[in-house]
Amino acid sequence: MPSRTILVVTTSGPEAQAYRGYCLESVADSYNIVLITPGEPTWEREFISDFEIADPNDAEALAQAGLALADRHQLTGVATWTEWYLTQTARLARRLGLPTNSPEVMETARNKATARTLFARHGVPSASSMTARTLLEAALAAETIGYPIVLKPAARAASIGVIRVNRAEELPAGFEFASAGAREGIESTHVLVEEYLDGPEVSVECVTHRGHTTAVAVTRKTLGDPPFFEEVAHCVDAADPLLAQVAPVAAAAVKALGITDGVQHVEMRLVDGRPRLVEVNARIGGDMIGHLVSLATGVDLPRAAADVACGLTPDLTPTCSRAAAIRLIYPAYSGTLTERRLDYDFPWVERVSFQREVGDRLVLPQDGGDMFTARLGYLITTGASAADAQARSTEAYRHLAVQVTPA
Repeated sequence: MPSRTILVVTTSGPEAQAYRGYCLESVADSYNIVLITPGEPTWEREFISDFEIADPNDAEALAQAGLALADRHQLTGVATWTEWYLTQTARLARRLGLPTNSPEVMETARNKATARTLFARHGVPSASSMTARTLLEAALAAETIGYPIVLKPAARAASIGVIRVNRAEELPAGFEFASAGAREGIESTHVLVEEYLDGPEVSVECVTHRGHTTAVAVTRKTLGDPPFFEEVAHCVDAADPLLAQVAPVAAAAVKALGITDGVQHVEMRLVDGRPRLVEVNARIGGDMIGHLVSLATGVDLPRAAADVACGLTPDLTPTCSRAAAIRLIYPAYSGTLTERRLDYDFPWVERVSFQREVGDRLVLPQDGGDMFTARLGYLITTGASAADAQARSTEAYRHLAVQVTPA
């Protein structure tokens, strides 16, 4: 058994297994893992040696669970790859006397309004942004910034509540959509009114250790139909020439927020070919992006996150150079799932995962849903280049049998 013990704060359930299971499996190869999770561990048990059940949003319950595990184990670090638990995990690490970014820095990273202010102060190219608490404030901000605009919750993730508004007539419905998502925010329940950045969207996968940020890979993204910003596909190519251009901007954004350690998923858009910041997520990217990075470059982001959390220098040496793509599976319309399967066994399909069962109800964003109610799974393909991996993804997607009975 590995000699170092790391405490991981994470969610539980099938979604966690589908999208973060690879993180736990990777870290378990080098660390003895103890877990704090809101539900009884099931699939996690083969990767952990101990656990405590606590709601990470309950500060005292989380602290008591951490202290109980610290009594039973000699902990070397605390980590999370869950967006909602970043600030809470930093507070826990501080209470246990273990390495961490400050909770205040994590709050800043979670609050998009504060982050925009810091980007502007440090000269990081970003978007014009104003905070709105009411529809009237949103209307005034929109007139100042100019249509089209983007409305988004100040402290959410996964594209929840994010919508483009092209003209004033669309603003009331758009503001209600964004407000509904913002109400669940912890650091802020406000809505942001932002300049629409017109251009391709990418993310830069970074590792920061003792204030030095290394850009490991760039992820090219495909979005669903507007006005929503639901991501439907990603591709990572180890040889992507864009990495050299976006890496300095990503590093500047991480520095502007005061982040000194950890893994970051830095989202940006290329406007007239130049990168402009969307946001910095102070954790491994979702949608299996960390796994795509590993398939394409050999760099293990979950292991790097664990090493940094324990104060160790991560190994970021690439060991391969190819491409990997993920296609996220959505229905054409909302309704009840009646069939889902892949009809052909392709050798270059790395994995297929379904998170919805026959009989489940699927609700798309335009019908009041979000990623968690609409997505039914994903498939991952590999190739020598991005073009290869994406072409194979398209081919595999054609062989999916997905049937939905409309509502």
